[in-house]
Amino acid sequence: MSVLAGWRAELDQPSAGFFRAFAGLAGTPSGPGEAAREAVERLGPVVDWAAYLPYIPHGLLGLQAVFRLRPLLREASFLRLLATQIHAFAHESRSPAALGLGAIGHGSGDWDNLRMALAHHRPAIAWGEARAVAGIQWEAFRLLEGAAEADMANVGHKPMLARMLGELFLALGQPPEAGRVMLALTAWHCASEPFDTFWHDRAARRLGDAAPVQHRAAEQSPETHRAQVREICDSGLVELLDRFSGRVRAGSGSGDLLAALALAAAEKQLDARRDLEGKTSWNFVHLAVLAKRVAEAERCAPESWVQAAALVNLFPTGEDEERPRPAPPRAAPADPAQALLDAILDGEPEPAMGLAGLLLEREGPEPALRVLAEAAADNDPAFNHSHQILAVAAVADLLPHLPEHAREAVLVAMAKALANGQGSSDLGRQAGAALGGAKG
Repeated sequence: MSVLAGWRAELDQPSAGFFRAFAGLAGTPSGPGEAAREAVERLGPVVDWAAYLPYIPHGLLGLQAVFRLRPLLREASFLRLLATQIHAFAHESRSPAALGLGAIGHGSGDWDNLRMALAHHRPAIAWGEARAVAGIQWEAFRLLEGAAEADMANVGHKPMLARMLGELFLALGQPPEAGRVMLALTAWHCASEPFDTFWHDRAARRLGDAAPVQHRAAEQSPETHRAQVREICDSGLVELLDRFSGRVRAGSGSGDLLAALALAAAEKQLDARRDLEGKTSWNFVHLAVLAKRVAEAERCAPESWVQAAALVNLFPTGEDEERPRPAPPRAAPADPAQALLDAILDGEPEPAMGLAGLLLEREGPEPALRVLAEAAADNDPAFNHSHQILAVAAVADLLPHLPEHAREAVLVAMAKALANGQGSSDLGRQAGAALGGAKG
């Protein structure tokens, strides 16, 4: 059996030889991308997506995060993480009535039909039409993202899925067949119930004819941003919608809005209980996509910013005196990056927070991001539903859009979340052994 045939067999029916088959394919220069493309093509149509609704399992979604983190990871860590992420994807529930197994019909690839299916919540038609689209381009995913932008069902997963699968499509070299599968899955999800525009509709009522939010750097002081954090974190939903909509209507630019939202998201992360670390980190994913959206178009619909504020507000706020604080290192570490990694892997949130701030101060955000990526890659994605790698990849995208004080808050909060979320790495050790002892 050829290396590729062996990998396909493991995707179809995973066994104890899964990581050996991955290692056989991943050892070539194009192997990692080929392994991921095969996973998308073979698994996308057979996962029982309908059984997860209103949720979206992160086996496929996390693949985008793996490739986004690749520049921040050692190659051995990247390969180990890719292997365990595809393993998680391969173990999603499957169904004989899944989307690609004849349960729904084929379409013509007509975009008008696809728009109709999205507008009338006809997922089967959306799947068939998107599956038949010829010449898949990045813009097709952006169109689906725009169509789902108002839908905050499952805390906004639908437009995030469109954006992230579009980015995965680019990362994999724009493969035609895998691209059609990802586009069809995105269309199916975007057309599926539930469809929740509660926050969007209330934002639109308050915003009236407010102009789009313009893309520009933050202009306000850190103190002003921190005062706005109190509105986002402490207000009830109605008060928040009133106040934040007024700020948007008054012409606040993207930089100031994003700074306040990121600071608020960081505070929510510090307040998160251990069992809510992963779910709370979704705020960073949402904000990163919003930041990229406004940077690309130089403007963004005002409702999207109010929706983001409502999302951050949704998560619990703790008492100030109970919030974890960075603990300064007992002695100046000779290697603050290694000290930070050790603190996270040892599950010490306060020391990790202090070391994250120290590393940022000494060396800037890039070394701190690399440590966070390595720490996230050490945990098995199946253990935490890929929340850790999704969050760190989002933080990497978010930081360039933030002023310095917001960057520090986000990095420190992420260090705390990772330290609090340490868990199983058994599969990673198995993958590392199969890859030739790549771990470590």
